[in-house]
Amino acid sequence: MRKIKEERILSFLFIAPSIVLISVFVYGFIIWTGWISLTNWRDVFPDFSFVGLRNYIDLFQNLRFQIDFKNIMVFTVLFLLSSIFIGLLLAILLDRKIRYENIFRSIYLFPMAISFIVTGVVWRWLLNPGTEASGSLGINMLLEQIGLGFLKSKWYTDPSIGIKAVVIAAVWQMSGYVMAMYLAGIRSIPGELSEAAQVDGASIWQIYRYIILPLLRPVTLGAVIILTHISLKIFDLVVAMTGAGIGFSCDVPALFMYDTTFRGNFFAQGAAIATILLISIAIIIVPYLRYSLKSGG
Repeated sequence: MRKIKEERILSFLFIAPSIVLISVFVYGFIIWTGWISLTNWRDVFPDFSFVGLRNYIDLFQNLRFQIDFKNIMVFTVLFLLSSIFIGLLLAILLDRKIRYENIFRSIYLFPMAISFIVTGVVWRWLLNPGTEASGSLGINMLLEQIGLGFLKSKWYTDPSIGIKAVVIAAVWQMSGYVMAMYLAGIRSIPGELSEAAQVDGASIWQIYRYIILPLLRPVTLGAVIILTHISLKIFDLVVAMTGAGIGFSCDVPALFMYDTTFRGNFFAQGAAIATILLISIAIIIVPYLRYSLKSGG
């Protein structure tokens, strides 16, 4: 009994530094940020005068934040639908035991090996529409060379497209990750289920629709949670690729928070934006964690 008690104490001592560091530098800073969002700190000099929810009220009346909120909703919806559709399609194709599967899988997963900063720089070049002096560049040049010049676009320089151009780069980077999730899920389904369905006369389409896809719902839920978390806090891809864009057409809340806090020195309003982002992500993550705990996953 004494030995068990000593082992528990020793185990606690091993994890104690991590508990202290996480408590201070994660949860402590979250509480500090929440408090700052309720103060009047609007300059480089701290002002901890309590103003309640005034920063939040001013924020929701701010035109840029309203545009950012719309942009992030459009980005999230398009990013989720496109990444899940492409990832599932690639996983199904690879599951058909095609030749050189390992090569294709590596190619699809390659974008995950680079950062969003690199992705943003590369896609900034690819989607550069060019000018009258330089002519078409990037994808527009390719479209011209293959006789599809009528498909040329101004991409991220067109306010009507704006954030949708950023979606293309984000989907390119994350669809391979979703493919890996779905492929692992498909490969974990017992083959006897598909074989039994084939014996009963089910087609490949029916097998995927009525057997495999329903069994992949936990994978889909996990993919939705991960992608939503990424989309709500997207920052580096936008900074490297487009910036705020013309008329804030590519702007997102995280970029607005950075400009407000570290360029405008409006620390209280920046903390309010950060708190809103935290709450938005928590609304997605907390129910998922509760579901996982209840289901034993």
